[in-house]
Amino acid sequence: MADDAGMQPAADGPAQPRVRSLGRNTLVMASGTFVSRGLGFIRNAMLVGAIGATGIAANAYDVANKIPNTLYAIVAAGVLNAVLVPQIVRAFRRPDGKRTVDRIVTLGVFGSLGLSILFTLAAPVFVAIYTQGWDQPQRDLAIAFAFWCIPQLFFYSVYTILGQVLNAREQFGPYMWAPVLNNVVSIAGLAAFLAMYGGYAAHAGEFDDPSWWTANPTWLIAGTATLGIAAQALILIWPLARGGYRWSPVWRGPKGELSGVTTVAGWALGAVLLDQVGVVVATRIASEAGAVGSDLGNEVIAGNAAYFNAMMLYLLPHSLIIVSLITALATTMSRHAAARDTAALRGTVQRGMRVVTVFGLWATAVLVALAPAIVRLALPTADDAEVRSIAYVLMALALGGVPLALLGVFKNVFFALEDAKAVFYIQIPVTVAWVGGMLAFQQALDPYWWTAGVALALSISNVIGVLLRGGAVRARVGSLAIRSYTALAVRALLAAALSGVVGWSLLRFIPAADQGDRMQSLLVAIGALVVLIPLMGLLYWAVLRVLRVPEASELIAPLTRRLKRNVR
Repeated sequence: MADDAGMQPAADGPAQPRVRSLGRNTLVMASGTFVSRGLGFIRNAMLVGAIGATGIAANAYDVANKIPNTLYAIVAAGVLNAVLVPQIVRAFRRPDGKRTVDRIVTLGVFGSLGLSILFTLAAPVFVAIYTQGWDQPQRDLAIAFAFWCIPQLFFYSVYTILGQVLNAREQFGPYMWAPVLNNVVSIAGLAAFLAMYGGYAAHAGEFDDPSWWTANPTWLIAGTATLGIAAQALILIWPLARGGYRWSPVWRGPKGELSGVTTVAGWALGAVLLDQVGVVVATRIASEAGAVGSDLGNEVIAGNAAYFNAMMLYLLPHSLIIVSLITALATTMSRHAAARDTAALRGTVQRGMRVVTVFGLWATAVLVALAPAIVRLALPTADDAEVRSIAYVLMALALGGVPLALLGVFKNVFFALEDAKAVFYIQIPVTVAWVGGMLAFQQALDPYWWTAGVALALSISNVIGVLLRGGAVRARVGSLAIRSYTALAVRALLAAALSGVVGWSLLRFIPAADQGDRMQSLLVAIGALVVLIPLMGLLYWAVLRVLRVPEASELIAPLTRRLKRNVR
């Protein structure tokens, strides 16, 4: 394996990635995610413009597209992420480490290919599992979409495998920038669809008739989405080769070489499967809510497609900063765990908890206070009733933002320690809480609020998960300085609440747009967000500074230093 400029020799011989600062790594990843998410907004707005947000076609496509994403969460995000970075970091510390990495990549790529073929053939089964209250024509439409969408699983897996090799070598940028290409391809496909067939607003009756969807429009919506995922995966081959890693297929190795991989992967798979039980129940409840709306001739009831759109907006700040931070922390944790440096691992966990809390609380304040304007900006073709229904779901999701970030930090501790068994057992009560909460809200609430109830139950289960995982992490690495963390969280919560109240109050003073003029509504939303988000940010940072919270500036330090150099 050739060395590159980003490598440095270890004491035992093999080349090691150069350790870069957490702030710099996070900034590199966040910048790629920012561009990707920006294009993702455009893509999603075009998708809603093409097939709507709450109708039959939108819900059918959402189920079909959810299948590969769910399978990806099980096979790739759940199992592969659990083992790849820790095992690859350990492998690169050994003289023969490249052969081990080649073997992991070989088994992962070809195993994913076999599973993708099997799951594609099972598309009708998956659609039946994820839907409730649908008639057969709508199910058939979802199946047609699914045959095009499920092969995404293979390319998602390749993207994850190659990306985690890059992450283990601390080449973080390509992994976060590759989705930009995916969005470009998808946007091109949606543009072709809109040019050939028009938009949902003008053809809602046709598009919500499953018999209208012949091979060509189905391919343009679903096939080009899969083509985009393929491009996102295959583009990573280039930075890997430039960085000095060239994959050679390896099928066999010393006995017991991957025993740790299979053990960790097995428990991680169990934990993800438990989580997906909740996803299945959530999708069925949301899909039934959408079916109720269609039966009543009132399509403003938030269904599974609306839940997807709200989830996309909810995860935006999480993916911009939190995921980038957690990804960098995962490599650092794995390095400390491999060196058996518990003190350094504990310090990294404490640092991660503090930083994700500071950023997460402000994101929650923004999403709750400005939800209607955010949804309007993201979905410019949706009518006001659709915007309101999705905004309620977004608010309920946003309440679980900080717990979600903390769950990510704690999960990476277990994976670094190769203790996925704990993740599995903790996931049991978390899933029970989510499913129980969803079913309780469904029984207690009007169908209009079912999907928001799904979101609120998820937020509650996130809190339970944090309490359980946090206690288990403390038992493994020692004190997490809870008293100090609580003091920080209270100060940050005070700052977030103040900025949220100010943003919510000022949004009420903005003149209401004409409900019949969507362009005017969009312009009002843009104006509101352009003014209020920076204002809320400045207020939040100012209060944090007064309250002496140092984490407020930690991750932007690389950016400010670069700006100072450019000014000079």
